[in-house]
Amino acid sequence: MGLSGSVFRHLQKISGKDNVTRDKEELVCYSYDATGDLYLPDAVIFPGSENEISKILNLASKENLIVVPRGAGSGMTGGAVPVNGGLVIVTSRMNNIIKIDKNNFFIKVQPGVIVSDIHKSVEEKGLFYPPDPASSSVCTIGGNVGECAGGPRAVKYGVTRDYVLGLNAVLPSGKLIKTGVTTAKGVAGYDLTRLIVGSEGTLAVVTEITLKLLPKPESVKTMAVFFDSLQKAAVTVSGIMRNAVVPRCVEYLDEACLHLVKDHLKFDLPENSKALLIIELDGDTMGVEKDAMNIEKLCLSHQALNVIIAKDQTHAQKLWDARKALSPVLYKIATNKINEDIVVPIDKIPDLVQATQKIQKISGLNVVCFGHAGDGNIHCNIMYNKADKNESERAERAVDELFKVVLSLGGTITGEHGIGMTKMKYLPHEIGQAQIDLMKGIKKVFDPENILNPGKIFKIE
Repeated sequence: MGLSGSVFRHLQKISGKDNVTRDKEELVCYSYDATGDLYLPDAVIFPGSENEISKILNLASKENLIVVPRGAGSGMTGGAVPVNGGLVIVTSRMNNIIKIDKNNFFIKVQPGVIVSDIHKSVEEKGLFYPPDPASSSVCTIGGNVGECAGGPRAVKYGVTRDYVLGLNAVLPSGKLIKTGVTTAKGVAGYDLTRLIVGSEGTLAVVTEITLKLLPKPESVKTMAVFFDSLQKAAVTVSGIMRNAVVPRCVEYLDEACLHLVKDHLKFDLPENSKALLIIELDGDTMGVEKDAMNIEKLCLSHQALNVIIAKDQTHAQKLWDARKALSPVLYKIATNKINEDIVVPIDKIPDLVQATQKIQKISGLNVVCFGHAGDGNIHCNIMYNKADKNESERAERAVDELFKVVLSLGGTITGEHGIGMTKMKYLPHEIGQAQIDLMKGIKKVFDPENILNPGKIFKIE
């Protein structure tokens, strides 16, 4: 494998000289994602159309050239990192919203569209696209499809795969396929759409996405609920979900998180605050008001220190700004972090909280937890100094122990970040060999030469 001068010149003919590079400075920019692991590609190309991608992959197939699809590079497991070199395909030029159909509740977009731009565009027309990852202001919809991204609203509305009606995609051979429908129902043949969603760019390169939309909710109400105990907050989450009120978000922040974001909150924390729940409700105005009152009563009955209901959208946005600021400000605690997006059954959240506190004590490292408590998806961040060999070893042992606990509670090692390269060794702990062999067989059908994003999810010998 590799990229010869003749292949490079052929790529220039496909997408134009200005849209292909192998300058070292440029390659570095596309050599890593949010994991921080760095592997230089041989070249980077910025195609402007589906037809160009088809030609690129056809050439790559003939030349046995590795191809790695990439969105904005905000992934947390190395899914877009070129671990074996090759050609990185960046979809940033393919960033058009093709069509918004108000009558049939769908939108067609190219993969390079920023997710927050989808939110803005459809909401202007009275529609709603629920998936809202923390990185929505920078991440692309193509990356969201590749990882099956979720976000805070998943507790009520589900994740990316629940909104992808159909796809245009290019196979490693260069052949174009169209999957799915633009209708509310459709069961003609195997569900190739769902197979490609969450496949982390290992089966095909997505070039167009049809997303289901919903009517925009009439009213939204945001609440901040403070507790003097992590356990009380965790138990309250289960209580809320049993109360026949389904909030669209229930976010959890532990004590370390509160100290890091208190300046963003713009109000004083109640004394002895150890945990915060951010709860958001939506629906018709009267129903939301009633549900908010019921949840306030329930939280106070679970010994909440205080319940603050946002006065307006600006006040609510301050809470979400604080939540979304968390990931970058964690580096005030340590120079490096391992961010694990584990999920447990909702009634097991108190057990998980107890386990993470124990892991923190045994490892001697800070374990900071926040995330989507409403669906059991907690982001556990193990903070450490990568340059310190002892701390690195302790961090790795802490991850081993965390995954062991999660699986014993009936959970999963990843809710929305995917396996990528960072969790490959843990996949067999959750999924049996028969299932892994079946997945490898599917990969072989789509990509017989193993040129598309190899070294991710599992190794192909």
